[in-house]
Amino acid sequence: MATRSKKKKTVQRKRTSRYTRWLHKPGCLLAVILALAAYAYVCWVLFVAPYNVRWKARYGNVDLPKGYSIHGIDISHHQGVIDWEDLSNASLGGGPVAFIMMKATEGQTLLDDCFNDNFYQAGQWRYIRGVYHFFTPEAGTGKKQAQYYLRQVHLEDGDLPPILDIEQLGKLTRKQIRQEAKAWLDECEKAYGRTPIIYTYYKFKEQYLDGEEFDKYPYWIAHYYVKELGYKGEWKFWQHTDCGKLPGIKGDVDLDVYNGSMYDLRKQCLNNDEETDD
Repeated sequence: MATRSKKKKTVQRKRTSRYTRWLHKPGCLLAVILALAAYAYVCWVLFVAPYNVRWKARYGNVDLPKGYSIHGIDISHHQGVIDWEDLSNASLGGGPVAFIMMKATEGQTLLDDCFNDNFYQAGQWRYIRGVYHFFTPEAGTGKKQAQYYLRQVHLEDGDLPPILDIEQLGKLTRKQIRQEAKAWLDECEKAYGRTPIIYTYYKFKEQYLDGEEFDKYPYWIAHYYVKELGYKGEWKFWQHTDCGKLPGIKGDVDLDVYNGSMYDLRKQCLNNDEETDD
């Protein structure tokens, strides 16, 4: 019995090696792995990606959030030179672009290359303008960064109040980032007499900007490739994708919606004596 069993195992081993021997040839196993990877990628592209929210955006097919009628964009030097006449004919959700957010400053020394032209052109084409400062934790105190913003940016009636873009902790502690953010906000509120707006992504808001001292500010929350904003607190603007496509702009552009009516949006602007409390 032992001899017969041994012979049977030997035959099975020979048969197995006959079918798998080619796998041991140089490059064969790698070729199999690459072929399987290519097959998986093709299946993803053809059958999964076109129906996935994130990948639909990458393919240029952005689903606008439902229930919002006021749409806007966020621009900086990344969009390059904009054809404003073409942009004026663009449509989002069946209506025109209503507001344009734009980057102005960063830290204490950086002025966006396209800011001055963007600010002027957006005013000429009668868009509601929002102008933000990108807060850099390593670039000095919040007060000094606010002072730099105020030297470079001169908002006018009809513009939105100053906007603080804060989304990096850097080497600061939770307590320090809160102190510096508040210092920036206080400095700009003192200059314009209006409550500034805070831009951040919703997890940063929940982790670092919670508490009563930050409750009064209107929020512009970034949360991409989702059907509903994950942040459950009060907010005014939602940046829902960074893959928007519009006439007059080469490449991608961030898209936003306003949470309210056009009347409410205009009440947010600097030409009003009273702030909206809705």
